Amino acid sequence: MRVALAQLNVVVGDLDGNVGRIASAVEEAKRAAADLVVLPELAVTGYPPEDLLLRPGFIRAAREAVDEVARGCDGIVALVGGPAFDRDLANAAFVCAGGAVQGVYRKQFLPNYGVFDEHRYFAPGRELLLLRLGDALVGPTICEDVWQPGPPATDLALAGATLLVNLSASPYHGGKAEDREEMLVTRARDNAAYIAFCNLVGGQDELVFDGHSVVLDDEGEVVARAPGFEEALLVVDVDPSEAIGRRLRDVRRRELERTRANPPVVTTLELASAREGAEPGKATVTPFAPELEQLRMALGLGLRDYVEKNGFQDVVISISGGIDSALTAAIAADALGAERVHTISMPSRFSSDATRDDAREVSENLGVDFREIPIEAVVAAYHDALGGLDGLAAENLQARIRATCLMALSNTHGWLVIATGNKSEMAVGYATIYGDMVGGFALLKDVYKTDVWRLSRHLNDRAGRELIPVTTIERPPSAELREGQRDDQSLPPYEVLDPLLEAYVELDRSREELEEQFDPEIVAKTLALVDRAEYKRRQAAPGVKLRPRAFGRDWRTPITNRWRG
Repeated sequence: MRVALAQLNVVVGDLDGNVGRIASAVEEAKRAAADLVVLPELAVTGYPPEDLLLRPGFIRAAREAVDEVARGCDGIVALVGGPAFDRDLANAAFVCAGGAVQGVYRKQFLPNYGVFDEHRYFAPGRELLLLRLGDALVGPTICEDVWQPGPPATDLALAGATLLVNLSASPYHGGKAEDREEMLVTRARDNAAYIAFCNLVGGQDELVFDGHSVVLDDEGEVVARAPGFEEALLVVDVDPSEAIGRRLRDVRRRELERTRANPPVVTTLELASAREGAEPGKATVTPFAPELEQLRMALGLGLRDYVEKNGFQDVVISISGGIDSALTAAIAADALGAERVHTISMPSRFSSDATRDDAREVSENLGVDFREIPIEAVVAAYHDALGGLDGLAAENLQARIRATCLMALSNTHGWLVIATGNKSEMAVGYATIYGDMVGGFALLKDVYKTDVWRLSRHLNDRAGRELIPVTTIERPPSAELREGQRDDQSLPPYEVLDPLLEAYVELDRSREELEEQFDPEIVAKTLALVDRAEYKRRQAAPGVKLRPRAFGRDWRTPITNRWRG
């Protein structure tokens, strides 16, 4: 049989647009002579639709959209993700064939950790569904269903399914694609079944879905893999009957069958026979990109989709001559095109000639619009009006004046302000609220400072030239808000700070555990900074999630909180 996986970039809430994208994919699959086309999880609504799912009108409109898709599914079987309401709401896969919905599978395992809140919206399904296409039995599952080592995958295999299909919206973080495929290899081997995994692609607020849809045979070998971070229709010929021989030789499943007290309810749908006569297709296995290249693609996709799906054309970035703003501008120019990026240098009397020159140079290297707006006169006017400021108030005033200028340009030209702070700074609060934290999107929010340096060098290597000046990369980082200021006067060196933050923020290591690995004084200072900065993080712009635990949907720590462990 010929299977097509439609790796689509849909938009949450854009039912008409999503129906059009799905219909186009179905037609393309027909032209490729596919028997079965698989769409991602909740493809009709986009993922995650969040509290849109609490609106009855949205649920009704989503079902109408599924029916519209189904009317175009003549001569092909399509598995389409969408919400299904019948006494309660389910995350479902609709079986569309013969111009109508022929059956519905309801997701059984609902994730409720990290960025997922599916228990808030859905009731779990209880019954299995088998599709008979010709001689093959196909078992649909949805995302989390296949992450579980047992049912429903094992139950489907015991019921005779030789091809397990998974509709997924599995968000990206570093290393996720490789880990996910390793899990799928295990599922294929354990169930002696082919697996066809179709993943969503695209950016949705903080989340980026990386695609990497894949088909594996019953021994866990990759038959075909779609590229990451772009739309694709992956078409592959499979012969699931090959799994039967392995099942006859490996009798462990019979023992599993004997231990089941209450076998699950299985509904079998008889659908059109698999078509014959199509020329065999050549499967494509796109290799995984290296780590830093995946990070670059994730950042670019997340930014581009946030900008375009929210109706913006251009972006504006405060460019200081430092590494964070330089990397932000470079990724923006690559993702959006240089003509849509505007960089603004706003030097004060503490800005060095070197950073002013680097701000101009990186903008020229990228070919973006560059403007310099000195702020010293504005700073002086504020000091006169307020009777003079000193210390932290005087430092933060400069950052807030720059933010005011950026927002004025945003209001004037309709440009989206992109904040440039990194995860290390966000963690410890080394950022000015209503100052350099201002923006509609914080591109580097989940990128540690040490990774900012690594990514900057990677962009230069990829371009074969200095997009970001070496002087910018090698200069000791400084906010330049007072004379001779450097980050390491307020913070531990980033080479020490970042591993400590990763252990505390992402791995939930206790103070005692951290003190075994790091200097106790540095641990005490860092944890105090992280805890005190929670109120700032709650007011920060959304940014691309790149790590297993990112600030935002992943991180839910009380602001009012006296636990210091």
